Amino acid sequence: MELQERLRMLSDAFGVAGFEDEVRDELRRLVEPLVDSVEIDALGNLICARGDGPTVMLDAHMDEVGFMVRWIEKDGFLRLSSLGGWDERLLMGQRLTLRTREGGDVHGVIGASPPHILSQEERRRPVGLEDLFADIGAASAEEAKEMGVRIGDPATIHYPFRPLQNDCVTGKALDDRAGCLVLVEALQALADVELPYRLVANFAVCEEVGLRGARVAAWTVAPKVALALEGTIGADVPGVPEAKQPVRQGRGPAITVADRSIIVKPRLVRFLEEIAEAEGIPYQYKLPLYGGTDAGAIHVERGGVLAGVIAVPCRYIHSPVSTLRLSDLEYTVRLTCAFLREAHRLL
Repeated sequence: MELQERLRMLSDAFGVAGFEDEVRDELRRLVEPLVDSVEIDALGNLICARGDGPTVMLDAHMDEVGFMVRWIEKDGFLRLSSLGGWDERLLMGQRLTLRTREGGDVHGVIGASPPHILSQEERRRPVGLEDLFADIGAASAEEAKEMGVRIGDPATIHYPFRPLQNDCVTGKALDDRAGCLVLVEALQALADVELPYRLVANFAVCEEVGLRGARVAAWTVAPKVALALEGTIGADVPGVPEAKQPVRQGRGPAITVADRSIIVKPRLVRFLEEIAEAEGIPYQYKLPLYGGTDAGAIHVERGGVLAGVIAVPCRYIHSPVSTLRLSDLEYTVRLTCAFLREAHRLL
């Protein structure tokens, strides 16, 4: 299966925070032949390990931003709560996919009051999630329930994965299915390489709602060194000054120096710079202090962990659809593999 097809499979999988089962099943199928052990912990993290010795941990989160049904109106409309940080400017008029308790899908549209009946002032006012609703075609609360919909059901906006021009692709949840695929590809590339340490790959749950899965996994795994693999904030678009663009597409993986969750130790930043330059891998820096990642939770566990982040630049994350360049993804895989071949120097 080619890189693009694996990314398509992971992007299209349903995996709202707290409901990552479908993504985890796909990842387990890919990685089980590449590791010595596979465990699913109580939160749902997929923890895979190979080798012996001090532990190096790689982490990528499976979950995507989504919604949860918080109320069913008597006329069948649904009210939603967010699971993760949506850009609420983009929600109105989007198509919604809701996953029922039985595992079926119910489709609908995120609606709001039509502009024709609003005042000029109301039209200019941003519409927040509190004022939006989901229309699933039900005529009553009873009919919605007959369709399988219950309070607490998860939902997402699903745009199918598509290739664009050149090496650019688009799909949902590239934050962080891109990081998940980097981790899979690195395990595959080094499957026959004997590493002088224990390697643990954690596919984490619930990053988008507070870095929860990685925190629990890091306590269990007790790594000495860790690297979070992410899809991060590509803002190289019209209207954004270069000094405010956290990362840019087409310039290779982004190395985090600091974000809102971690200040990466200079030793690890220099290490990543050196191995990238030695391997001829283009790289950039994620400008501080935007965002946060699982590394923020991992680095404060078990007395402290030497932890960092490398990321694939993705435009429009935390919206219904994102883009990335496959060349950036491939370079991130190469940097991850180079890191793993040399990580014993950090132990």
